[in-house]
Amino acid sequence: MTAAAPHSGEPLRDVITRHGLDARRSLGQHFLLDLNLTARIAGLAGDLAGRHVIEVGPGPGGLTRALLATAARSITAVEIDPRAAAAIAELRQTEKRLALLEGDALGLDLTTLAPAPRQIVANLPYNVATPLLVRWLRQGAAWERLTLMFQLEVAERICAAPGSDAYGRLAVLAQWTCQASLLLRIPAAAFWPPPKIVSAVVGLVPHAEQPSAALFATMEKLTAAAFGQRRKMLRGSLRSLGGEALLDRAGIAPERRAETLDVAEFDRLARLLVAA
Repeated sequence: MTAAAPHSGEPLRDVITRHGLDARRSLGQHFLLDLNLTARIAGLAGDLAGRHVIEVGPGPGGLTRALLATAARSITAVEIDPRAAAAIAELRQTEKRLALLEGDALGLDLTTLAPAPRQIVANLPYNVATPLLVRWLRQGAAWERLTLMFQLEVAERICAAPGSDAYGRLAVLAQWTCQASLLLRIPAAAFWPPPKIVSAVVGLVPHAEQPSAALFATMEKLTAAAFGQRRKMLRGSLRSLGGEALLDRAGIAPERRAETLDVAEFDRLARLLVAA
């Protein structure tokens, strides 16, 4: 399949004006209007030929247009805001590969919207980005790749190394299930309205082997306990899960703190808990 020509529609600012798309803080909206930048983000997802792409929170459609300019087999836009959905519906009139679902992504199983190979490429609404990511990590085997924009602080937490200030529960869950890379920083001035923070695009490629649902749930419980009291030694923060006895079986000193454990050590603890 050859790539489609870039959409030649009206400027995004005109789309925003015509649909009354003033950005709403309650929806975590900040619109990316630079089409050169949206094309670059779409490119970070790699070769999309034959892939089914899901975009969450397309807004006025800047990234949607960039995805339509690739050789993706289909693009499904999920939008909770009826004003933005109306703007995307206009694109559908000339783009047969584009589907639109009006609804809240938090309440949807996106794996049901498109067959494999499927990817998510999205400028995520800031206020729901983390719970959406954790949900998709639980479904790691269903995704070929995730290319997602977050606040820079969240992106750094996803990609953080053990021992760093940003290392925590989100880093463990993401790196346990995926190869995570911070791909691009985007200044606030690139958005309308400009947020007070810098944003960043993270690439997540799921590992070939994924944890079972039971193991993932155990890892969530384990990391919540460990990092919920990150200043405590593990013998204290993990007391409800077995404390020193669990740590001894895993060969981990009880005086250590959560931020010093690497992903492999958390994996060992989680598997011991499941086995028990």
